Amino acid sequence: MAAGEVGSANSEQAWLQAVHSFIQKNLCPTSKDPCMQLVEAVVNCVKATWASSGGTGGLNLPLSYSFVSVQELKSHQHLPCCSHLAWSSTEYQAWANKAGLSMVPLPRERLLLLGTLTDLPGDLDPEYRDGSLYVKDNNGTLGCELLDFDLSWLGHLFLFPSWSYIPPAWQQSSLGSGHLELWCPPVPVLPQILNHGPETPIRVLYPEMASQLLQHRSKFRRQQLHLAGELVQLSTLVKTHRKPYFILSLGDPSSATTSTPIIVQIPNQLVWHHALRPSCSYVLTNLQISTIRGFPRRIWTTSPSSDLMSLDPEHIQEFNVEELISEAVPSPLPVPSSCQQHCNSSRNVRMLSYQGIVTKVLNGPAGLYELDGQLCLCLAYLQLPNNGRAIRPGVQLELLDVHFFQSVGGAPMLAPCLRGTVLLRGFSQQSSPKQSPHSFCGIVVHLRLLLERHLGLPLYLWTAKALEEITSKLCPRLLRHRQLLQSSTSGTAGVGELLLAPTLDAVAPPGRHTRNVYQEILEDPHHCPLQEYSLLQPPCSFPALAAFKEDGQRRAWAHFDPVTLLPLPEVAYLPSCVLNSRLAWSWICLSPSVFQPPPVLLGVLVASSHWGWLQLRDQSGSLPCLLLPKPSQAFIDPRLIGSLVRVERFRLVVEREVKSNFPSWKELGMPEFIQERRTNIYVLFSLDDALILSLPSPYSAHPSIRGPPQAKFPRLEGPPKGQSRLLLLSHKECLMKRNYQSSQGAGPLPPKHTLSFHVSGTWLGGIQREDGDGWGLPKPVGDENQDQKVFLLFFGQSIRWFEFLHPGQQYRLIIPDPSQPPSLLEEGESSSLSQQILELTGYTSCLIVQDDWILEPGNPQGIPGVLGISKTLSESSLTEILSGSSPGSSVSFSAEILSRTLCVPLSDTTQQGNSQASQRGVKLTVALGAADVAFRIPIDVYIEASHPPLPLGLLPGTRVYFQQLERKVSSSSLPHVYLAELQGDSPGLTQASASCHVVSVLSVQLFWICAHCTSVCVQGQCSRQGPPCPTQAAVSQANIRLLVEDGTAEAVVTCTNHQVAVALGLCPAEWESLMELVRVPGRVALHIPKAGAQPEFTGETDDSLMLFLQTLCASPSVLRPVLLSFELERKPTRVMPLEPPRLHRFQFGEVPVLTHMVPRLSLSCLSLRDPEPPHILSS
Repeated sequence: MAAGEVGSANSEQAWLQAVHSFIQKNLCPTSKDPCMQLVEAVVNCVKATWASSGGTGGLNLPLSYSFVSVQELKSHQHLPCCSHLAWSSTEYQAWANKAGLSMVPLPRERLLLLGTLTDLPGDLDPEYRDGSLYVKDNNGTLGCELLDFDLSWLGHLFLFPSWSYIPPAWQQSSLGSGHLELWCPPVPVLPQILNHGPETPIRVLYPEMASQLLQHRSKFRRQQLHLAGELVQLSTLVKTHRKPYFILSLGDPSSATTSTPIIVQIPNQLVWHHALRPSCSYVLTNLQISTIRGFPRRIWTTSPSSDLMSLDPEHIQEFNVEELISEAVPSPLPVPSSCQQHCNSSRNVRMLSYQGIVTKVLNGPAGLYELDGQLCLCLAYLQLPNNGRAIRPGVQLELLDVHFFQSVGGAPMLAPCLRGTVLLRGFSQQSSPKQSPHSFCGIVVHLRLLLERHLGLPLYLWTAKALEEITSKLCPRLLRHRQLLQSSTSGTAGVGELLLAPTLDAVAPPGRHTRNVYQEILEDPHHCPLQEYSLLQPPCSFPALAAFKEDGQRRAWAHFDPVTLLPLPEVAYLPSCVLNSRLAWSWICLSPSVFQPPPVLLGVLVASSHWGWLQLRDQSGSLPCLLLPKPSQAFIDPRLIGSLVRVERFRLVVEREVKSNFPSWKELGMPEFIQERRTNIYVLFSLDDALILSLPSPYSAHPSIRGPPQAKFPRLEGPPKGQSRLLLLSHKECLMKRNYQSSQGAGPLPPKHTLSFHVSGTWLGGIQREDGDGWGLPKPVGDENQDQKVFLLFFGQSIRWFEFLHPGQQYRLIIPDPSQPPSLLEEGESSSLSQQILELTGYTSCLIVQDDWILEPGNPQGIPGVLGISKTLSESSLTEILSGSSPGSSVSFSAEILSRTLCVPLSDTTQQGNSQASQRGVKLTVALGAADVAFRIPIDVYIEASHPPLPLGLLPGTRVYFQQLERKVSSSSLPHVYLAELQGDSPGLTQASASCHVVSVLSVQLFWICAHCTSVCVQGQCSRQGPPCPTQAAVSQANIRLLVEDGTAEAVVTCTNHQVAVALGLCPAEWESLMELVRVPGRVALHIPKAGAQPEFTGETDDSLMLFLQTLCASPSVLRPVLLSFELERKPTRVMPLEPPRLHRFQFGEVPVLTHMVPRLSLSCLSLRDPEPPHILSS
């Protein structure tokens, strides 16, 4: 037992020695004499506070606690912590449990903190006071927050028994050092001198008389008076033009209609803001009447000798103002009531006071919080001292004079303006998450947008949400937070502001209003930006590209209706295979107005090395895009790679591919027959509609518009290193998978199909080396009088250049690596693959473009003998395209796409390692036009898609340039108007229209077929022998052959399906009834070999149906004038030329007549209708 007492005594002695050393170092003035009295006072203070806890464990001193200095906290304590000297472990645990199960409480450290309370940061000039409080010792100062404050505490040494420390990295939206949160009143180390009040009563003015005296400033110019009253209003600490101040209003408890505002702007008086409490009464001494710039009326202001004290009726008496003025004071102006809660009925905005606990940080940089789990709190319109560093989940706030909105964005909201204030009523037990170092930049950009554009609350909330969306899209992988949010020192807007500017310029142009702080705080009726409240339709959104793609796909499939994709008159006659083939491909174009709110696409422009497409990329994914150059540009500049692109006007194209097995048209509304869905989605926009920003470098936050790009691709700005050479591109092959392999499998390419393309061109000049800021003179290479043809092969990462290379344009090929030999650009590759290509093509050199090589638009200026050569795109003439000569030759032309369908290519290919045995091709029907032709000529273009990808944008209505397509002539096209003109051999239309008269019906065939196997169905059952078809659906089919003439020639026209009903003159109901009669036999045919001959019937049916068909075909309802649209069924070629006119004998009575007759034409009907009757008044 004695040993324990000795050990305890030794521990106390060591602890006291540590106290002595700490005080000598951190609290005593600089002197050689030890401060024994101060040490004794500190120990006694600690003992008294320790004993009050009741959980000392029999110890006189808290030996487990150690003293910590301000500097040690700032330099060594990197995590949030708290210390509670007077608390037992049970009390701390109960306190920590208040943080909630999902929150982490502040960890407890056993530290003792001593310091002097001051309002001056460090050893700065007193004029730098801004109302903040600090704890100070010999080694430094540390900002602090208090729940209660007495002005008498300033300048005194205190022990802080209960406090928490928040390092700067954990502070919400703050810069610099951390801060202290003092949970309870500090304990004075030395006895304080009590202030017993003035010896003589103070003669004071009350608010009603003080308001009247403001009308007589001239009579009180030199007077300093004292005002007394109840604190009815307290503004926040405001700083304008680097000058802090606040405004308070004193009222008369007996009169709720009068209040007197007082402005406090003396630096050493700003600390009063911490001591003032609403509804308490105070006396302010030595006030004077003054005027302030920006406010038209006079106001009471404090003087350097002013003081603040609590109102004690025993030490004051009312001042008789009549002793100073002889005339009567004029009646006061009516002042509206300034009660705790009032309404603005015109805007439905109330002002009130509220106490609550912050439960969540919604958007710290924007000043948005959640109160009590149900209210939203916006602190953006209020200047919070020290950026509200103590506000985090768990803190208890008292809000004075705040605006209340019933619903903004779906939730009730509180928002104080400069008239209101926020008071701390309880600190948080929670340890907030570590804050990002860019959070202060976020505060600055939000505040800048709010002030410069005078944003109302709904628009500010949208702006904060938009900045949050932009940040989540780009940071931190594509852009650093500081680069996005920080503005330049010269005031230039940052990237975030530039991206929001186009939208904000339309709804809130800068400089609309100037926010008058004094009027906002002092004027009645109250007016501030928060009262400009109205419901806002969000102007736009910045969705993540992955979510936008998903939304576009969902909308595209929601609009997918097989019935609307097929022509109604024809769909009922399509067999299953044709029906599903027609549905295999479709597309939809979505504009921004389809989405709500309209989306703005934002991303970094990159070139895909997987598909060769251009893409917009953000952190969520990428979206393929098809860019249209500006009218002043021929093509897209490759230097745009890596730029940040913002576009509002665009078209989202969704190509839908469907694998289906619909039995017939009747089942089109049943989605279970759709087996597989695939989509190809991309966006189409013009560079004229895009805002393009070059991304700032990691060490700069200054973006530039349309400047040279900086990206993860090879940098194209500045003088490149290495060597380069100009070339004129003459030909570019399409991007597809090719089997480029070198011999024995040894080479740069893998032995498999590789997505690649190649170009060919001619070198312009010699090799150039970097020379200062540009390129030196070209080194002569070979015979300059001969074309030096070059073959460039692209694969792997280098296919990203596909969208930027175009025939007829000049490019500079840059090899950045200076270690590459100059002969590479002269002689080309020496690999076996290159040698094989040279043998096949006869070119001078062949190069396999490496991943780090760069291609940029060529600039031949300064190169002797090389002019700005630029060839236009060559196009074949109409005669060359349509002529039957030289089959298999290549043609180039521009045409508009009329339709696009999927089809099986002429040669199915099987890919190794691919489970899909064959790939479908694409058939484009395009319209050719020429200046000397009044009509457009349709031709078919087939693209074999065995090696994807297909180019983007091959849509109906698009004009496309096709280069060097292999021409296969299947027929000649003839002009129209009269049938006799179709006997010519000049190029013309394959489709035409003519006004004809039906002479006779040559044959009619009506039948029903199986939708699956197309066999004839008898009584609705498939007649095919063998296993039954999976579906028993039957489809009606019909065809008719008509003999028509127009006075110049005759033609046999074949009509099918719904055209037969029109040819027979039957309405839909009559046609359905006729086909139902045919369903029983399954097939009925009527054949009339020539005029006047007996008709031949086929099919097992009754005589009544045959008689009906025979009578109908000879009736005037069939043999009538018609307007016929057709195409030539059998077109003349060199192999099968037109038959010559034959001699035909006619008998007119007894007189025979011989004449030459042109052979009958064979036509396929496209449409058939009755001609419009002539107008009764037409001449």
